Amino acid sequence: MDPLSALRDFTVRGELDKIVRVNDEFRFGTDYAFPCTAETAYRSKQGNLYTLETLVYFIKNHHIKHTDYLQNARTHRIPTVTLPDRKPLLEYLQGKVSSNDAIEFLVPQNPKPSDAAAVDRGDAEEYRPEDPAFMGIRAGSDEVEDAENSRGKANFESVNYMAMIRALERPFKDREALLECKQRDFYSVLVAATRREEERQRIESHQRKDGLVAKNRIMGADERGLGFWKDGDELGFDSTPKPKMHLKGSKIGEGVPIILVPSAFQTLITIYNVKEFLEDGVFIPTDVKAKQMKGPKPDCVTVQKKFSRDRVVTAYEVRDKPSALKAEDWDRVVAVFVLGKEWQFKDWPFKDHVEIFNKSK
Repeated sequence: MDPLSALRDFTVRGELDKIVRVNDEFRFGTDYAFPCTAETAYRSKQGNLYTLETLVYFIKNHHIKHTDYLQNARTHRIPTVTLPDRKPLLEYLQGKVSSNDAIEFLVPQNPKPSDAAAVDRGDAEEYRPEDPAFMGIRAGSDEVEDAENSRGKANFESVNYMAMIRALERPFKDREALLECKQRDFYSVLVAATRREEERQRIESHQRKDGLVAKNRIMGADERGLGFWKDGDELGFDSTPKPKMHLKGSKIGEGVPIILVPSAFQTLITIYNVKEFLEDGVFIPTDVKAKQMKGPKPDCVTVQKKFSRDRVVTAYEVRDKPSALKAEDWDRVVAVFVLGKEWQFKDWPFKDHVEIFNKSK
């Protein structure tokens, strides 16, 4: 039996697992042994005969995708079956068809099978295309050679080159690779990102300042006899005069910034409890705080706020009598606590609420 018939017989019987490769030959159970490179009687559409190694690897891996099959075969350095030959070859080996135009039996169909002992010794009769006897059979007849040439020419003309090209195609790029850019300049993106970062840092730096140099705040309070002045070096301030700063939404003049609170006793925040509320974040009812304080109601309360992030002690004057403020004092108003009642704004130098809150916080 020739290699192709033996392979078909074992495939139909479902005994492919009995085909074992030992060194450079395939052993079909204990029945046959053929060289791995032995040519079979199945001719491809390209005109060459498939080797036994090619057909055995194909029939054992026909269930996987053709591209994966090609890649795996190349990894094992095994010649592959072309895409146009897959279907007819598989149908023949599985016994679905009894013959195929691509099959050319040029060797005896009844070689003597060797027994198990002969197979173990490697003395089994094998189909060897390079044997002079077989070469004589092929070359002995001009008619056979002419038939081969004519059939090979016909097969060559009927080759589907597009199918061959598709069979060898490999994906060059996937959808992730398509996102890669070449020869692109992202310098403008870097510049824009750097500008945004610098702008953010500049805004944060301005927000950390209250619009006055710490020395001016403390000196202004000392001139009014508020008694919290300390040497600038002791507080860690730079004694060099700094230009005054202006915060967005308010106009600040020279001196300590002013905060206005309602003069009405029934409001939540008054001049009595504003110091504890702003300095410590503690709310004490006005009536309780008024009982604790001795003497008349103060006209002005000094509130000090220490910002740990920049070690600056900020001083504010808290007042509840807008009528006592001069024109230059209104330039120092930075925040107000209001009830929203019209009578509270009668002594204010603004025409309406919109202007008030545009100039104060």
